[in-house]
Amino acid sequence: MAVPPAKNLQQASSPNEEIEQFDPSAPPPFKVADIRAAIPDHCWVKNPWRSLSYVLRDILVISSLVTFAVFFKNITWVWPVYWVAQGTMFWAIFVLGHDCGHGSFSDNINLNSMVGHILHSSILVPYHGWRISHRTHHQNHGHVENDESWVPLTEKTYKTLNTVIKILRFKIPFPLFLYPLYLWTRHPRKSRSHFHPYSDMFSPNERPYIVISALCWALMVANLIYLSTIVGPTMLLAFHTM
Repeated sequence: MAVPPAKNLQQASSPNEEIEQFDPSAPPPFKVADIRAAIPDHCWVKNPWRSLSYVLRDILVISSLVTFAVFFKNITWVWPVYWVAQGTMFWAIFVLGHDCGHGSFSDNINLNSMVGHILHSSILVPYHGWRISHRTHHQNHGHVENDESWVPLTEKTYKTLNTVIKILRFKIPFPLFLYPLYLWTRHPRKSRSHFHPYSDMFSPNERPYIVISALCWALMVANLIYLSTIVGPTMLLAFHTM
């Protein structure tokens, strides 16, 4: 599909001049409907059996990695390899739950909710709480005031940051390690918890969903506590949370 030229971009005599004349604050020269129309129809078909096969595949890989770590647990170098590999697979589990939240996993809302709760709760993410805040993120992507998770900084604010903060936030980036804190409290001065049904992020009709997800999350925590009494807290930490 041909995309029409930006209206705010005048004829330029050189590439550099074209960049200088481009106004990033202007609306894009296309609509979301144009993008959707350019995507082939088969890309919109949701196959729940294929989606579930991905879940089964990832569970098998995760189980294999656990078995590998148990068998070679006395070898020091095994653990760093396990943490990297299993962390990657936990991210894969998160992505599948993410697709459930978007409704791209299947056309069945109940199936999406059930699988999403199982997957996200297993990695200690409240499914509905995250799903709703993530929807807000997509509706306001890149908006300085209204974006939910990836809030861009203004140039004025960025210039006030010291070098250490710039490195931790934009080079490492350190905020990725603060994800549990993000789930508990999104904003220091507002009620922005993904677990609280009366959080500012949720409407009154969404509160029952938040309660359900928080209960599923608590059930997973209780299960991990029980497992720690069997294998020990240190071993559980090594297997699950690292």
